[in-house]
Amino acid sequence: MQYCSTRGGVHGWDFQNVLFSGYAPDGGMFMPETIPSISPATLRSWCSLSYQQLVCEVCSLFIPEQLIPKHDLEALVSSALSKFSVPDAVKMVRLKGSLSILELFHGKTLAFKDLAMTCTTRFLEYFLRKDNRRAIILVGTSGDTGGSAISSVCDLSAVDVVVVFPRGRISQVQERQMTTHIEDNVHVFAADGSSDEIDVPLRKLFADQDLVNRYGLMSLNSVNWSRILVQLAHFIYAYLQLSGVRDTDRDRLPALEVVVPTGGAGNITAGCIVKHMGVPLHLVAMVNSNDVVHRAVQSGDFSMADCVKQTLAPAIDIQDPYNMERVFWLLSGKDGALVKKMMEQFQDTHTLSIPETLHKKLCSVMCSGSVSDEGIMEAIKRCWEENQYLVCPHTAVGVWHHYHCPVRNGENRCCIATASPAKFLEVVQKAGLTESIDVPEAVRQLETKETRYKHLERNENWERALRERIEAIGSARQQGAQFYT
Repeated sequence: MQYCSTRGGVHGWDFQNVLFSGYAPDGGMFMPETIPSISPATLRSWCSLSYQQLVCEVCSLFIPEQLIPKHDLEALVSSALSKFSVPDAVKMVRLKGSLSILELFHGKTLAFKDLAMTCTTRFLEYFLRKDNRRAIILVGTSGDTGGSAISSVCDLSAVDVVVVFPRGRISQVQERQMTTHIEDNVHVFAADGSSDEIDVPLRKLFADQDLVNRYGLMSLNSVNWSRILVQLAHFIYAYLQLSGVRDTDRDRLPALEVVVPTGGAGNITAGCIVKHMGVPLHLVAMVNSNDVVHRAVQSGDFSMADCVKQTLAPAIDIQDPYNMERVFWLLSGKDGALVKKMMEQFQDTHTLSIPETLHKKLCSVMCSGSVSDEGIMEAIKRCWEENQYLVCPHTAVGVWHHYHCPVRNGENRCCIATASPAKFLEVVQKAGLTESIDVPEAVRQLETKETRYKHLERNENWERALRERIEAIGSARQQGAQFYT
């Protein structure tokens, strides 16, 4: 299994090199050069697997045995998922009206990011120890990724993590899950801007190959292929649990609709890859008022709005869903030249009209919807009234689709629950449901902890400030192991 860039300029990288990277040197994103197929027989043989076992099977399709032997892979995944608050790390909940919700938020930071993040950081640690190397992780976040990244690596002595979050645009719990980490290897910045604006200097830093090579600079955003890889298991697990595949004939596979709250589009990208592998999914990308993915599917208009709107679902307040580049590459038949032209135009002008042929393929693999704040509140309240089940505002974006779009005849549906409502107490209070939530002790304790972060003002050169911090970290760490290159 080898990897290439979506923009055609890089080929033949292995999983280890892709893991220790951000964007590809040509500005693109890494994808497998070949996508393996999953046969109906294989799917049925996986029906009895736990989620943890399924993650191992899926990862082994993309990580060669010579890089991580199967027994080591199993140990790494087991270690990553052993401390989640439910026995199998994830939980399927079946509610009234054929509403099934796959809870992916039982990790330490109460968000779905913990699943792929903990596995990815175990892979990272495996190679760093093996090679006696260091790395510096640079992460931009719209809310959940930063806390999850910090939580996953703060105890790794060979890693420093630099996280930038949009000040005043995330929930108090999300912010404190980052700023209350005061370990020496954690460096948190609060920036005056949106998460999309934060991504601009980060892209420039990853484009500086000298900086990347000198300090082992890498990403734990979903630009990192390993994050997408582990998320493939979410969709296969949902399919095995809900589609009824166990009870069907040998070659006939029933379909499953999966509704995905969508921001940076990493999760929906994983769903598209699983569909490409042969699993019959009907994918629904649901967004809030930041509707660029919805417009792309509906009319082929992949253009940023004038500004990122602040909504009740802040983690998907995104107008630059960078993982859609992977979807475009996959659906274009791996046409790197076309993707390079499209994405460079999008980066330069913030506008793009998707070519007609590619737009038709996009419509064939997913449908979409956009939900206002009023719709989010409606879905939260209705789900509680009908089920005494509380959802976070992001999960509510998917649940809204369930209440407004009937399930197809003979088909089942799964809504992805991306975060615990305990992370969004302000929204729960606004919905009048404060007494309905049991706030975990770890969340309560955040209010009493010391905080540490640095403010990045709008008039400051963000790129220079981050570069200086990375160089300072690198210089301070040079006495020990060399940085990963």
